[in-house]
Amino acid sequence: MNISTKILKITVPCITSFVNYICNKLLSKGIFPYRLKFSLINPLYTKGSKLDTANYRPISLLTTFSKILEKVMQTRLLNHLTKCNILTKEQFGFRSKLTTANATYVFTTKF
Repeated sequence: MNISTKILKITVPCITSFVNYICNKLLSKGIFPYRLKFSLINPLYTKGSKLDTANYRPISLLTTFSKILEKVMQTRLLNHLTKCNILTKEQFGFRSKLTTANATYVFTTKF
């Protein structure tokens, strides 16, 4: 059973510490719950004949808690990599304030 995003947003003040506790436990034990690995896959029409299955691409709809845990993991990992100076300055993907325009500028001026 999935809890709707709307209900979670309304209850954030009440559940934040609980969700934080669960995320910390899962990360400290190195566990990603089996139930959070499931997604609902919907075909999204792109172009061409609607009868041709090649004209659709799959969209995976994840559970809300799966998205929350993934975001926590991504934030913590990126903070660690940044703090320990592990990423190169040419790493633009998944970093705030670094856009495709920045990458293009560096590429065209350096090479």
